[in-house]
Amino acid sequence: MRRLPRSFFRRPVLEVSADLLGRHLAHGGVTVRVTETEAYAGLVDPASRVLSRPTAHNAPVFGAPGHAFVYFTYGHHWMLCLVTGEVGVPEVVLVRAGEVVDGHEVAAARRPGVRERDWCRGPGRLTSTLGVTGALSGVDLCDRDSPVAVGHGQGLGHEPDGLLRTGPRVGVSGPGGDGTAYPWRFWVDGDPTVSPYRPGVVRPRR
Repeated sequence: MRRLPRSFFRRPVLEVSADLLGRHLAHGGVTVRVTETEAYAGLVDPASRVLSRPTAHNAPVFGAPGHAFVYFTYGHHWMLCLVTGEVGVPEVVLVRAGEVVDGHEVAAARRPGVRERDWCRGPGRLTSTLGVTGALSGVDLCDRDSPVAVGHGQGLGHEPDGLLRTGPRVGVSGPGGDGTAYPWRFWVDGDPTVSPYRPGVVRPRR
């Protein structure tokens, strides 16, 4: 796979999030075509407060673009983000969904009893199918020896081909979940591997 150069990631997070659609993402013997992403920008995004200041955990986010940031959520899901923008600016793209295009036998072994359409239909399912864990947080996606690769594929970008859709991010509540102010979820229209939209739930304070 011909990897995307660092210049691809050294752009505003919204541009990269859209342009990742149709690109190829590979790890652990499986390659997927990316069909859904979400953008998060720590300094200006009310849904990204966790990224607003550097910690030992999120250090990759403040480093060079083109690196991976992997974190654990909901007690049992790994989430894969790709660092964008400039050094010191916490911007990432969450890879939400994809279609397996190579390594079907490996994917099937990792996802027994799951329909192929659903192998990567959601960010936790995607990392499970690819075999991605927190051990990969901080790896350089642009290094030819990196275990994670993001390749050229057929990027949709901002082409007016009718396939690119935008809207509110999944499960985000409060101002950051406003799809008019923050239409920061990007997906391939009509693709069956795109995850279903669910609004965020505001939990009352105890």
